[in-house]
Amino acid sequence: MFDYSLAHWAAFLTAAILLNLTPGPDLAFILGQTARRGVRSGFSAMFGIWTGAFVHVIFAALGLSAILATSAFAFSIVKWIGAAYLIWLGIQALMSKGTSISVNGQISSNGYSKIFKQGVLVAALNPKVAIFFLAFLPQFVEVGAGPVSAQLFLHGTLIIVVAAFIEPPLILAGGKLRGYLTHNRKLSRWMDRGLGTLFVGLGIKLATSDRL
Repeated sequence: MFDYSLAHWAAFLTAAILLNLTPGPDLAFILGQTARRGVRSGFSAMFGIWTGAFVHVIFAALGLSAILATSAFAFSIVKWIGAAYLIWLGIQALMSKGTSISVNGQISSNGYSKIFKQGVLVAALNPKVAIFFLAFLPQFVEVGAGPVSAQLFLHGTLIIVVAAFIEPPLILAGGKLRGYLTHNRKLSRWMDRGLGTLFVGLGIKLATSDRL
């Protein structure tokens, strides 16, 4: 079971690395929280994103993602909810006027929990991710290597494992930027505006997107 060739793993890991480095709502949310509230917030966002992504992995393994791929109604419902949520996050950042930057570095456990939950929703409410997994993972299914659902689950989980080697260094690097933001309210205000615009743009892009 799970007997793959070296060429298989080389192709998969290359694709997984490129996937995790591709800019999108997930990475933008993680780095945005890091720059605005610090490294711990960045990690809270990261774990939330991973949890939301894992939901898509389970759905892909169970075949539920096919519903989004074949049902225009189901896709539209999830798409509009996800788009609205991204735009709402963007509007919050645009209205913060730089006050979202944590000056004293103290955030309550409830604050970290809120960031985690937001990360889960950012990832889970993106139907494009579900359909991507449905289209991407089957390419690495091999006859005789085990049940299809188990292979899909394995490769989907490994994509998150690869993220564990890529995203933490980015968070630590992004944490250094926060030092400049906490001492420069004007810069932090522009940071919020930039992040707000980015999330609104990503929300609009999702809202106007079609199924793959």
